[in-house]
Amino acid sequence: MTDPASPCSVVVPVRDDARELRGLLTCLAVQSVRPREVIVVDNASRDETAALARAAGCTVVREERPGILAASSAGYDAARGEIIVRCDADSRPPRHWLAGHLAAHRDTPGTAGAQAGRHGRLLRPRAVVAVTGPGRFALPEPLGLLASLLYVGGYLIAAGAALGHVPLFGTTMSIRRSWWRSVRADLPLGEEPGGGPDVHDDMLLSFSVRHDERVLLRRSVGVGMSPRALRGGTAARTRWRRAVRTLEIGWSRSTPWERWAARVAAAPADRLAGARARRDHRRDDHPAAGSS
Repeated sequence: MTDPASPCSVVVPVRDDARELRGLLTCLAVQSVRPREVIVVDNASRDETAALARAAGCTVVREERPGILAASSAGYDAARGEIIVRCDADSRPPRHWLAGHLAAHRDTPGTAGAQAGRHGRLLRPRAVVAVTGPGRFALPEPLGLLASLLYVGGYLIAAGAALGHVPLFGTTMSIRRSWWRSVRADLPLGEEPGGGPDVHDDMLLSFSVRHDERVLLRRSVGVGMSPRALRGGTAARTRWRRAVRTLEIGWSRSTPWERWAARVAAAPADRLAGARARRDHRRDDHPAAGSS
């Protein structure tokens, strides 16, 4: 299932979710591009999560601090690949999922930072530090499509408005390991009892994307996912509490209007980069068109 020469590591934070993890590992075993490693972060599980992961050849990292923020961060710390790809135990990635993440990062290098010109406008496009995609609930159609559009679309719109850019979606996302190392110290991994705040880790990490960096949203890295996120009651209240705490922490660093001002300043350089990429793509497809 793994390839030591692969540039990507897969990180899966799990707590008492062996049944869903089994389905995910089946999907990862048939990827067209194999990962360097699959790291299953066992967040103090009491079921057979760790044994199942080891039997499948995964690297198991035990994280006793409760919470998805601590678990996912432990996995990112342990990853050795240049690209860290993260998903949940109930994610169901298609065969070319990893290939899609790698292609998105390779087509948009993340090493060239933006340069500010006069009036704060950026002269070079923002560096791509992360890639994310949509999820689709495993429900009968058209219910699955409708629920996915409302849930995932609502998250992308609401979180994007709060952030000033595309938010990371933990069900399918990837980040550059060098970027993770540069922002890790910004995360509150121990400021509260138990090892960290009860937050949405993907959204909190999204707040670490700087004004000269960006997140790509790509349909090519979309995955299937369990409909359990649609549950109401206690689960819904937990999600809401986490969202409020995440926004409190994120906005204490920079306000929404400050984040949007930086995005507006970056827009001209991003549009120029997009036009150049489309032009280069046409030349690759039709070499004669670029000659004189």
